[in-house]
Amino acid sequence: MALSRYQSSPAFDETERAAIDLAVAMAKTPTEIPSELTARLREHFDEAQLVELAATIAWENYLARFNRVFGVRSSGFSEGAFCAMPEKHAAA
Repeated sequence: MALSRYQSSPAFDETERAAIDLAVAMAKTPTEIPSELTARLREHFDEAQLVELAATIAWENYLARFNRVFGVRSSGFSEGAFCAMPEKHAAA
């Protein structure tokens, strides 16, 4: 539920919002990453982390598009399931 309103949800911090913004931008066609987003990402991720993040997002986009070509649909294993976010603990 919080993912659909990630930009304002307290469930996400600024690093997570930047990563989700990158995923959203990379899912669009054509893919264009605004310089403002690149600057925000570099505030939170070093070069290696940014490469890994972009590669992971690109791979997931590839799988989603590849699966559509062959009509691959959910097998129902995760019907109604969700990915739980770990709880955030206040810094001591």
